[in-house]
Amino acid sequence: MSLLLLLAAALIVAPPETPRKPVTTAYHGVKVTDDYRWLEDGEDPAVKSWSDAQNTAARAYLDNVPSRARLQKRVDALIRETSVSYREVVDRRGALFAEKVDPKKQQPFIVALPDLDHPENARVVLDPNVLDPTGHTAIDFWVPSLDGSKVAISLSKNGSESGDVHTYDTATGKEIDGVVTQVNNGTAGGSVAWNADGTGFYYTRYPRGTERAPSDMAFYQQIWFHKLGVPTAQDTYELGKELPRIAEILLEASEDGKFVLASVKNGDGGEAEFFVRGANGWTQVSRFEDQAVRGVLGLDGGLYLLSRQGAPKGKVLRVPLESPQLAKAAVIVPEGDGAIERFEPGARKLYVEEVLGGPSRVRAFPLQGGAPETVSTPEVSRIREIDRLHGGDVLLNVETYLAPPAFFRLDGRSGQLTRTALAVTSVADYSDCEVVRSNARSKDGTKVPFNVIRKKGTKLDGKNPTMLYGYGGYGTSIKPSFNPSRRAWIDAGGVYVEANLRGGGEYGDAWHKAGNLTRKQNVFDDFYAVSQALVRQGYADKDHLVITGGSNGGLLMGAELIQHPEAWKAVVSFVGIYDMLRVEETPNGGFNVTEFGTVKEPEQFKALYAYSPYHHVKNHQAYPATLFLTGANDPRVDPWHSRKMVARLQAANGARTPILLRTSSASGHGIGSAIDEIIAQRVDVYGFLFSVLGVDCCVEVKSTAR
Repeated sequence: MSLLLLLAAALIVAPPETPRKPVTTAYHGVKVTDDYRWLEDGEDPAVKSWSDAQNTAARAYLDNVPSRARLQKRVDALIRETSVSYREVVDRRGALFAEKVDPKKQQPFIVALPDLDHPENARVVLDPNVLDPTGHTAIDFWVPSLDGSKVAISLSKNGSESGDVHTYDTATGKEIDGVVTQVNNGTAGGSVAWNADGTGFYYTRYPRGTERAPSDMAFYQQIWFHKLGVPTAQDTYELGKELPRIAEILLEASEDGKFVLASVKNGDGGEAEFFVRGANGWTQVSRFEDQAVRGVLGLDGGLYLLSRQGAPKGKVLRVPLESPQLAKAAVIVPEGDGAIERFEPGARKLYVEEVLGGPSRVRAFPLQGGAPETVSTPEVSRIREIDRLHGGDVLLNVETYLAPPAFFRLDGRSGQLTRTALAVTSVADYSDCEVVRSNARSKDGTKVPFNVIRKKGTKLDGKNPTMLYGYGGYGTSIKPSFNPSRRAWIDAGGVYVEANLRGGGEYGDAWHKAGNLTRKQNVFDDFYAVSQALVRQGYADKDHLVITGGSNGGLLMGAELIQHPEAWKAVVSFVGIYDMLRVEETPNGGFNVTEFGTVKEPEQFKALYAYSPYHHVKNHQAYPATLFLTGANDPRVDPWHSRKMVARLQAANGARTPILLRTSSASGHGIGSAIDEIIAQRVDVYGFLFSVLGVDCCVEVKSTAR
């Protein structure tokens, strides 16, 4: 055994003993005993004490891994020495706004941009780092008024995503109205749409006071209207009483303010319906069964809808706003070979992002007819956003695995693409690396693509530390992304791999549905097939292969840990779901029923119970080293999932491998985390993996970022 492995073994500290308090529940005649249900009560002093002791044991390991000080320095430099970046650029009649990310600050902030060529002259509208120097206050979302004179911003604390809306004057940065409460939440999100003259806005509203039972306060989202200067108690109801309990509403105003679009999702399973508010009030345009899943207001008096009815990869329809009836829809973009995910109607063209198994492309469809034009973007790239500009042009934010994000201006007439000054530079130089796309055959013969990021000339001798990441859910496509801290893994001889599993949207709705509800096992089979393809291709053997995933990907990690414990050297699971029988008892779990299913339905219960990680931990089984990470304030996946899974694994593990639980007290699901927490988390993850693998790190970095 190497010295590093000996040191790693010495770091293992015995976790606290976890009492068993069995509770038995019958589901459709099947009795299921839960020994650790008591860990679900996060307010119980005994649970808090247990969680603190788990953190102590985790810190004893993580704080003393070999080379941690050098790793901390390396990761810190990779992240903080990357240049500032911008996202969500909004054009309000020529006035530009954006969210600015400065890695030397704890949180992103909102700025007004003079133009696209001189972002250094941007003026700050609101900086939450000034409001809260601890970095624990985050922006959930923000929406400028249609004339750009005001900005409505939802703010929340400690990763809770429980956001209230504040209104600020763009010119002075001063708050100009009372706070509108309970607009955003981690369950159904939140949204705002301004009226035409900027005197008020429509907003999403969760129940207040005693309007609902305590168990329903994160459900029953509705639309209300707030007039500036008027107490929020006098706000008026607009829409929502007839919507499902798990409705998720997104609002958008047309550029002239004449119309408001409400996109309503039925939980997280992919169904949606649409309502338009015009001069005569609200009109329902489509219902869930119509299979329209995304809507955007155009500049030409049209509502553009992404429809999957008879088109699993999607088609785009146009509905006239003056008479918003789906029966009057015209097909603007027919179904093609790419899965349509997003689109933006400009003044002359409709810009459509299509996903081709993971990487994406953009095509421009002339609104007056004519052949589509394919925009020249890198082959294996991701379109982070498409932003409409005043005058007919659009912005494309493009990134690859090897090149950081950059905004390009796409001329609406000529189709010429010009790089703007809104581009990221990074000390993480990947010029010595390459991306290899490959495929694996899943258990049922389905071809599953994956991307390998490796140094050029990597030897395929099975000895490369190889990290495999997966997600596979909600129709979410895993696309190429630039990550500066990933360079620390590559520099240690590592190979990084992302799998495009069923359950995602990489090939459209059929690909998603092949991995949701009772078909979820396909996702786990796909991931395992990719791992075995990596072994066959010589990247790694079982002693050099580690796996990671978060949230729905944390469920994936739990399933792989239980179904194939012998296949991995280590597992890292972020904010994961592990008890599939009780997940719907949590607020956000209720929204997940349309994606995962419910124990109330016999066949869905059967499927959920068959793969639920928590219920299939085996006593005396040798499990790989595993690090679980969760946030105490997570509104999306309750941290009790991680507590229960860790307790069960620690009691059952037949090996001397570490099973660690890291709980962050000042974060949630990861959204809104301060930069210090992000860096600390990545250091812990890399340190854990390097320690288990017996890998040393790191190299010094020379700053070249601006």
